[in-house]
Amino acid sequence: MTVSDIDYLKKILLAPVYDVAVNSDLVLLSRLTAELGNEIYLKREDQQPVKSFKLRGAYNRIASLTEAQLNAGVVAASAGNHAQGVAYSANMKGVQATIVMPETTPDIKIEAVRRFGGQHVNIVLHGTNFDSASQHARALSAEHGYTLIPPFDDPDVIAGQGTIARELLEQNPNIDTLFIAVGGGGLAAGIAVYLKQLKPGIKLIAVESEESACFVAAKAAGKPVSLPTVGIFADGVAVKLMGSETFRLCNQYIDEVMTVSNDEICAAIKDIFDDTRVIAEPAGAMSIAAIRKYVNEHNITGKKLGGILCGANTNFHTLRYVSERCELGEQKEAVFAVKIPEHQGAFKQFCECLGGRTITEFNYRYASENEAHIFVGIKLRGGRKEFQLLLAELTGKGYACFDLSDNELAKLHVRHMVGGRPPTILNEVVFSFEFPEYPGALLNFLNTLGERWNITLFHYRNHGAAEGLVMAGFDIPPDSRAAFDEHVAALNYEYQDVTANAAYRFFLSEPARA
Repeated sequence: MTVSDIDYLKKILLAPVYDVAVNSDLVLLSRLTAELGNEIYLKREDQQPVKSFKLRGAYNRIASLTEAQLNAGVVAASAGNHAQGVAYSANMKGVQATIVMPETTPDIKIEAVRRFGGQHVNIVLHGTNFDSASQHARALSAEHGYTLIPPFDDPDVIAGQGTIARELLEQNPNIDTLFIAVGGGGLAAGIAVYLKQLKPGIKLIAVESEESACFVAAKAAGKPVSLPTVGIFADGVAVKLMGSETFRLCNQYIDEVMTVSNDEICAAIKDIFDDTRVIAEPAGAMSIAAIRKYVNEHNITGKKLGGILCGANTNFHTLRYVSERCELGEQKEAVFAVKIPEHQGAFKQFCECLGGRTITEFNYRYASENEAHIFVGIKLRGGRKEFQLLLAELTGKGYACFDLSDNELAKLHVRHMVGGRPPTILNEVVFSFEFPEYPGALLNFLNTLGERWNITLFHYRNHGAAEGLVMAGFDIPPDSRAAFDEHVAALNYEYQDVTANAAYRFFLSEPARA
């Protein structure tokens, strides 16, 4: 179905989405505004009943059906926000909806669809991925005469999402640049076709995850092309193939397209939380991630920049990952590996080279008689420039350093796996320590213990709490244990001998104690 741009305007202006949707707030992010030197506005689509903009398009499509189509029922394939939007809309219209979801869909999402749809929704679990669920939905549509409600590539769905642009112009017609997350493209297409006709001077920037940049691929090919794989962190935009109609509109009206990394998305989730106390889902924070990146790359000041919080349906346990990665995305933390010589005092000498910088993480394990490998995290005040200067300084002092700040495998897995069993039998004794968090606390820890006992194992992670937690192992011959205990007592830190701990003994202890 071909729809002219003027007809899109009519569809958007006449869309009955407010039967179910709310006119969401456009809020000034005051803290981020002060930090970036530009007015930063956020359109709060998390305020919708299903916590996502998807309700607009789903309801607009269902509301456009004939009486016969409504009586026959609708079908949709989705494991996320679109499923909830269709379920809620069907319930409000009194229409029977079949929602096909992969068998791997988490129970929390299935229950959300069931709750929003009530007696008007029938959930069918089919296949292990979205593609198989989508094929089954089309088969059910053909078999039973259900109307398929697509997630993005449909004029009525696009127009429903375009009602966000209508509200935005009424709320603040002076926004210079708007950043819009892109998955299948329905949100960006609906907003772009409206704004560019009524305010041609506004700059529109599409934002994609680096792991699912289907619009970038489509622009390069001149048509939608299927990505071989997509990342699942920003699952709301994890789309392999952009829609043909959404691509036509986005290609015509979007001025630029840019990508953001998972770390940058995590930083943006924190930015939004700091200003609003709202926890955005990863896809919902992408526009703010792009704003921070764009301002820093282009030295933009004094502008009015807008973004859309397009969803807030996040798994609570995702926050553990977000918390771990957000400061890397803000360039307020860096992680790297370093080789140091294995002799008494070498660890302390290395820490002294870091100066007064706050250490956020240390993973250390004795590797051989000559060498030890360390995974290090440090806080930065001067961003990547400061970090590059530090690496140059350490290299100049003979340390072999390897920047891991952009190494996904290192950040996701390896940082938690540094260690293993020592290759030789040691007189290893392992302790857990608590000490007050302040700059220099770690160095004070090492200075007080002195250089008499070789450190064999060390793990520290700064969690932003009042106390730091350290697990440390030392090579302590039996005849010097009393002297070691005196040094530890002088620290005046809470500590505990955990050498007998089952987890340590199973995974990390030397062969003689395994």
